[in-house]
Parts: sequence; structure tokens; C-alpha cells
Amino acid sequence: MVALSVEVGPWTGCAVLFLRSCPAVNLLSLYKDQQGKFSVFKVLKLTLTDSAGGLEGYEILKLHDADPLLGVEVKFVDVAACRRFLQSYGSGAVQQFLSQHTCRLLHVPQELALETQLKAGTHTLDFCLDDLELCLSQAIIHQSIPDRCSRLRDDEIAELDQQLQSQALGHIPQPPTLTQEEPPVPSNCFLFQKRVFEDRMLAAGDLQRFSNGVGRDWRKVGRALGKNCRALKGPAIDNLAYEYEREGLYEQAYQLLSRFIQAEGRAARLGRLVRALEDSKLTSLAENILDIQPRE
Repeated sequence: MVALSVEVGPWTGCAVLFLRSCPAVNLLSLYKDQQGKFSVFKVLKLTLTDSAGGLEGYEILKLHDADPLLGVEVKFVDVAACRRFLQSYGSGAVQQFLSQHTCRLLHVPQELALETQLKAGTHTLDFCLDDLELCLSQAIIHQSIPDRCSRLRDDEIAELDQQLQSQALGHIPQPPTLTQEEPPVPSNCFLFQKRVFEDRMLAAGDLQRFSNGVGRDWRKVGRALGKNCRALKGPAIDNLAYEYEREGLYEQAYQLLSRFIQAEGRAARLGRLVRALEDSKLTSLAENILDIQPRE
């Protein structure tokens, strides 16, 4: 039932993120203030960029005064961007991004305390974040409330977005290569194809996907990992190839990454493997491990 609603036909979804900040900064009061309005909007836009994995697939429609809460109404036009946002929200990354950008742009000396709630129509998505597809189905509220997801952005939001784009373009020295200013990547994340991913420890699923997909290129990846891993330097890779030659390519690749994980411990992170795959020109395998769906 849920799968049909999120995968078939044009996809548009809306959700409202309600925010309450304390004690150092009141985001609603700042947004009501003409001098603080743009800074609050920039914080929200950068937070969405981080949590949705880029600049495409969504837009802010309106900011609501729901005193004492600030409501951020977001329209998604890409199911992948919406899924990434929901994953970020469920993991706490949205709150972390919001706190970091608020501290940086509003010069808050301490970490921001936040209360958040995510709603789609009458549904509170916080209660069903463990079922992502259910959240996505509830976010497609154009099926039950056509006007909300079909309407245009609030005029004030459109002006703020244009102001933000102009500010970003003003920082680019070469007009032929104009791009928007990218927000800094948090220390517990990494950037791949202009998307932000959590830099978690490597798991069993990563090990299996790598071993299944890398084929004969496992040595190349091993050398890339070996630049910063003593256990894979020198003759280590050739020894693995000889020792597991009879078992085949899967086992050789499996033993390579297993040795990396055992040697590096908590430092054996997803970002290091993805960078090694990029260095080895194996971006498609990196996309597979990161579960990035191919674009139509």
C-alpha cells in the first residue's frame, strides 16, 4: 500500500518542521525582527541543504508563526531528497546541523538547545520514523490536501531565497564557474557527490557490498586504503592475494576490508572507504554502498 503511493507517478510531498529554541536564541523572535529575518532563513536553508543532501528536490514554501514555535513548511519534489531528510531527522542530524549553523551565523557561544516536531497534515511523523515508507506516504499530502503542495512559495520566502543566492554568487571570483556557496561539512560527516553522509563505522553490510562489487579492483582499493593504514602497506596485499587465491575474488576482497577494519578499529569509517573507491575510479560501487539510487 505504501510503496505504490511513493513510487508511482509524479511525486510531491509536504511537511512542516516545528522548531523551538532556548535559552540563548529564540528563532521565532529573530525571524520576526527585520534585521534577524535573513540570518534565520539562511540557517534554515543551510540545514535543509545538509540534511536533504544537496540543493535540489525541495523548497521552503512558508515560515509560520506558531508561537512559541517557528514552523518551516517544506515542499519536496523528489522522493530521494525527502527520504534523506527523514533519515537525517530520525538520526538527529537535522537538529545537529541546525544547532551548528545557528551558532556559526548568529554567533551563539554555546550549543543550541532545540525542541522539534515534524508533521505532514494531521500526522506527526516523529511517531513513525522507524517506518520510513510510512512517513513518506504520510508526507504526500497533495493526495488529501491538494492546495498545499501545489501552491507557490510565499513572496517573502522568494525574496529571501533570491537574497541568499545573490550573496552566495557575490563570493565567487570567476563568473564562468558560478556555484552557490557550500556550507561546511560537520566533523562527523563526509561529502560525496555534493551530498552529506554520516561518517559512521563500517558495518557487515558494507563489507558484503564491497566484496560482491569490487571484483579484480580489490587490490587497487587496498593500495588506496594502505596510504593511511599500516596493516595494508608493503607486501600485505600481495600476501592476501596469494593466501586466498583459491577462494576467489570475493574472499580476497572480504579479507582485505576485514583486515582494514581489524587494524583501524573505530577509525575504520565509511568516509575512508568511499574516498578510496573514488581514488580507484569506482564511484558506482561507492554509490551502491551508500545506497544512492540511480537517477531516471
